[in-house]
Amino acid sequence: MKFTDGYWLMREDVQASYAAEVADARVDEDRFTLYAPVQHVTRRGQTLNSPLLTVECWSPAEGVIGIRSTHHAGAAERGPEFALRTEPGHAAQVTRERSLLKLTAGELSLCVDSAAPWRLDFTAEGRVLTSAKARGTGFAVLGDGSHHSLAQLTLAVGELVYGLGERFTPFVKNGQSVDIWQADGGTASEQAYKNVPFHLTNRGYGIFVNHPGKVSYEIDSEAVGQVQFSVEDQSLEYFVVYGPTPKDVLNRYTALTGRPALPPAWSFGLWLSTSFTTSYDEETVNRFVRGMAERDIPLGVFHFDCFWMREYQWCDFTWDPDVFPDPEGMLRRLREEHGLRVSVWINPYIAQKSPLFAEAKRHGYLVRKADGDVWQWDLWQAGMALVDFTDQRARQWYASKLRALTAQGVDCFKTDFGERIPTDVVWHDGSDPERMHNYYTQLYNETVFEVLSEARGAREAVLFARSATVGGQQFPVHWGGDCESHFGAMAESLRGGLSLGLSGFGFWSHDIGGFEGTPTPEVFKRWVQFGLLSSHSRLHGSKSYRVPWDYDEEAVAVTRDFTRLKHRLMPYLFHAAQQAAERGTPMMRAMVLEFPDDPACHTLDRQYMLGDDLLVAPVFSSDGVVDYYVPDGTWTHLLSGEQVRGPGWRRGRYGYDSLPLLARPGSVVPYGESDDAAEYDWAHGVTLRVHEPTDGATIVTRVPAQGARHGTAAVYRTTRDGDTITVDAEGVPGPWQVLLVGAQAVLAGAQAEPGDAIGSSASVERTVLGTLLAVPAGTARLTAHLTGSKRPSRAAGPCRPG
Repeated sequence: MKFTDGYWLMREDVQASYAAEVADARVDEDRFTLYAPVQHVTRRGQTLNSPLLTVECWSPAEGVIGIRSTHHAGAAERGPEFALRTEPGHAAQVTRERSLLKLTAGELSLCVDSAAPWRLDFTAEGRVLTSAKARGTGFAVLGDGSHHSLAQLTLAVGELVYGLGERFTPFVKNGQSVDIWQADGGTASEQAYKNVPFHLTNRGYGIFVNHPGKVSYEIDSEAVGQVQFSVEDQSLEYFVVYGPTPKDVLNRYTALTGRPALPPAWSFGLWLSTSFTTSYDEETVNRFVRGMAERDIPLGVFHFDCFWMREYQWCDFTWDPDVFPDPEGMLRRLREEHGLRVSVWINPYIAQKSPLFAEAKRHGYLVRKADGDVWQWDLWQAGMALVDFTDQRARQWYASKLRALTAQGVDCFKTDFGERIPTDVVWHDGSDPERMHNYYTQLYNETVFEVLSEARGAREAVLFARSATVGGQQFPVHWGGDCESHFGAMAESLRGGLSLGLSGFGFWSHDIGGFEGTPTPEVFKRWVQFGLLSSHSRLHGSKSYRVPWDYDEEAVAVTRDFTRLKHRLMPYLFHAAQQAAERGTPMMRAMVLEFPDDPACHTLDRQYMLGDDLLVAPVFSSDGVVDYYVPDGTWTHLLSGEQVRGPGWRRGRYGYDSLPLLARPGSVVPYGESDDAAEYDWAHGVTLRVHEPTDGATIVTRVPAQGARHGTAAVYRTTRDGDTITVDAEGVPGPWQVLLVGAQAVLAGAQAEPGDAIGSSASVERTVLGTLLAVPAGTARLTAHLTGSKRPSRAAGPCRPG
């Protein structure tokens, strides 16, 4: 929200007051409170008839400092509140030297000079990260009587702002006005399904505004060189989160608000949907599943969208008996005959025609208006009402309907909607309706996730959720919502996913091919590539199917080959998933997250890193031409072996069997033995693809145990000493291989540990990509000598490497 009229004036009917100085300070061992008048006070009379702001300063964890500015403190506390986790045993240090106050939490400090004009300086490593200056702390009263608490923090020259949830507007948020307010606005508007009042910058820190209601941002817009955020409230609380790297910022932020859960291994396979309004029954489902099998396209999950239930009755959680007369048998057959998991669509609304409406109304489980009537409207479902998840009885009632479905054989739920939550209602627990608008999705998705955790176990629980707020990252996976079916929508979806990843969310997906409309074959094939190089991969549309043979035969080949490529990459991808669960680092990473010291990466939003070592630049044009940036070093195209030197921009034209997919210089990328499914023994028969490690460097490669949440089944240490490559293995369950990409090599002889056999029993194979060394089971060391190198040009062959 904008309060000023240019630099000098306030807008009409706006009265603003800002902290001017420190009149008094209350200091404790680990915190202090500042009392700030809104004018410079030189005599006692000026203390009358004038506001005094109370500014509390403390630290919940190392590297994090909290600020709470309050005007009037007498308001009743009405929820909801974000659930935050403080660091056990942490205590900040407070020092006071004359007029200088300093609060220190690890490397981050807050410095205040109580004898000077108002200024809060947040410092680290001897530099000021950001400051709240003359208009940095205050409030504004509008002509309608509304009270808005606000803060302004400085931006340095060249400082860029990212995050604020899944936003489809430009990736860099400088110059934008952003409202944190849940909305069902598609991917082509400024509205967002996943609103998160957290941003980070390229200067090594982030800001989390701890308010579940509407937070209005002016980012380098109303006041140039400032980020302003405001809430309609008497108090404003925010946290400064220090890095120094963007990954460190996300680690600390997700430690405070919750880590992403680790999705089950099978969820990383290909999902196929019936699509939304398309006509389907069990025969349609079987035709789709058989069609995928006949075309050798592995399928992991089948999704039933809305019309698995009867029209006008969403949600009654009952299969339409005219279309699915034997749901239990159908689900059993899909699992036993095709090895499929099953997802079904749900939402938190109860249509009036549904028998559950009368039941929920009778028990008081639906959100009500102030006069006691059930809140209803006809948008989406005729006469629909909203489940009141602030009532524990309603949550258990809703959960009981889902448990009946898991008992039938449903494995996961697509939790749609949760954004259009009314504010003219009364909640069971007395929550503030304005604060509940954004927060409702958290209760909704938490309820469903808990059901799946109980029914399938914590390691098997996974959602496909559309809406989210702070803490929603704990209940993955999230997808990007309703997009059109063209290249522009594909690019805006990626922007949204990268922004969400910089907001603490580790796993993200999108509708392959686009949701609205029908993609051209060109768009479909390029979106398939992008989708299968994303965290999670789902074919889904609105009024048309997304089975690849509906487009052309080449689409079948692209879908088959990239699905199988993703399966081969599962040892690598699941390790990246573990990083998301353990530190909050997203699987799909904006380039600035992985290369914060390269200014050329700070604005890139048409490419990303998938895990630590793979650069992906999707194709957004019908002619196959891609412009992409390569950071420093020699990168290797994963599919062709071509080497690309950076730093610098590159342009290439790619057929539908390829796209820019580059391995990081010196990386060791593990490939699994199987390409038939996402879930298998990843360490058995693994191939380590070694990309010219730096002389003297040791690269540690961890291959997770299949289905493991933490830990690994095998650890490999690859070391280069001149022309000698040595790989030491721990916990290897069977045979393994090393592919020296772009290099020729010979085994160094019997270099295994005592009792192991190598040398003549190990095979050496020359490939278009380099030298493949096959190592027998039980061998813990491989040593090879480089004899030369070759640098193949781009190949136009199939994309099943190795």
